[in-house]
Amino acid sequence: MVIFVYIASMVMFFVRILRGPTIFDRVIAVDALSCDLAVFMALIALYTGNPHIAFPMIFIALWAYVLDLYVSKYLEFRDIGE
Repeated sequence: MVIFVYIASMVMFFVRILRGPTIFDRVIAVDALSCDLAVFMALIALYTGNPHIAFPMIFIALWAYVLDLYVSKYLEFRDIGE
């Protein structure tokens, strides 16, 4: 039952990414989607008893963190690459 709630929330976040009126809405939606995807993968790993499914969840969480840093630097300085 919980898995269906996470799938529904991921669909809503994906819609927000596509239709977000501002860049801030899209960034928050991508961040929330990546966190939900990491939790979803952890639930699948617990459900199946396969711990190897949970390893990519670390990379997804790190990707979300790096994305937040990248976007915040861009929005603060409007210059990427320095």
